[in-house]
Amino acid sequence: MKVIFVIVSLAGGGAERVISILANRFVEEGIDVTIMMTAGDAVAYRLDQRVHLVSMGGTSGGSLRLRLQRLARMRAYFGANQDAVIISFGPGTSFFAVAASLFQGHRMLISERNDPAICPHKRLRNLVYGRAQQLFFQTEQARNCFPVRLRRKGRIIPNPIASGLSPVYLGERKKTVAAVGRLEAQKNHRLLLEAFALFHQKYSDWKLEIYGEGSLRQELETLAKELSLSQAVSFPGFVTEVTEKIKDAGMYVLSSDYEGISNSLLEAMSLGIPSISTDCPIGGSSLCIRSGDNGLLVPVGDRMALAEAMEKLAGNSKLAKQMGQRGAELRECWSEKNIGRQWLECIREIQKG
Repeated sequence: MKVIFVIVSLAGGGAERVISILANRFVEEGIDVTIMMTAGDAVAYRLDQRVHLVSMGGTSGGSLRLRLQRLARMRAYFGANQDAVIISFGPGTSFFAVAASLFQGHRMLISERNDPAICPHKRLRNLVYGRAQQLFFQTEQARNCFPVRLRRKGRIIPNPIASGLSPVYLGERKKTVAAVGRLEAQKNHRLLLEAFALFHQKYSDWKLEIYGEGSLRQELETLAKELSLSQAVSFPGFVTEVTEKIKDAGMYVLSSDYEGISNSLLEAMSLGIPSISTDCPIGGSSLCIRSGDNGLLVPVGDRMALAEAMEKLAGNSKLAKQMGQRGAELRECWSEKNIGRQWLECIREIQKG
């Protein structure tokens, strides 16, 4: 079996993380795996040396000429590997993958990785997705955003949790709130900072660490100063082995306005970190968290509810520990072995069909 994953790059992000996990898993099963990067060659994740990496060039900057060159390179590579199954992640990448593989007879699988409602070109996306033999969704809520003809092609598979994570930390946890995610509007770190400011009034010995890079770094750093949190908040940037940095954190917070399934939330829970998330579309967080049992869910955009949830965990170490231990149970049921097997079953079915 030969598989070609198509993604913009592996510079960092949820879809990129999932591809790296699946690619490593697939080569363990004897599959010939290529990761095609359409706009760059940066790789932020550990890959098995048997995984092939190919780059179709750098970013186009909107240049039609560069985009056509990219399509030509992609088409040539697909043409030389006509026995491969193509797996594309997201609407933008899938547009190029579908266009480049037209009339070549490939089996095409497309994975939707975020809230479908935010796509600005839904008709074009649905046309592109219609080319796929199989669509993958992370949640039922995501699948239900699509027309019936596409829902019928859909299969729901959650994100895998990578093997090799550190064991669940059993020592005394630091008085640290950890957050991991791109510093972009979707992640709503502004909400997190405002909620932490309220929380910090009662728990002044706690710190907030926000890992990630993005266009809003300066704006968020300025907000932290305005909220008199300069000494309590840090922005360590993008860290490859971030789970090693946060494994002993007192709690993890996801403040997003929308998500697919957050890999950082999954990994935090798998490490036994007591976790809080907004109950954001497309239902990924509520798929992970049974609020009050293995974590806490709060309404999107509600800084008071988020602050109160943080106070609940900080003020009750026994409850926090219980939630962390129950959250760690995800490690087994959503392991890369189990999730990888579900993907492989679909791929083999498509090949036979």
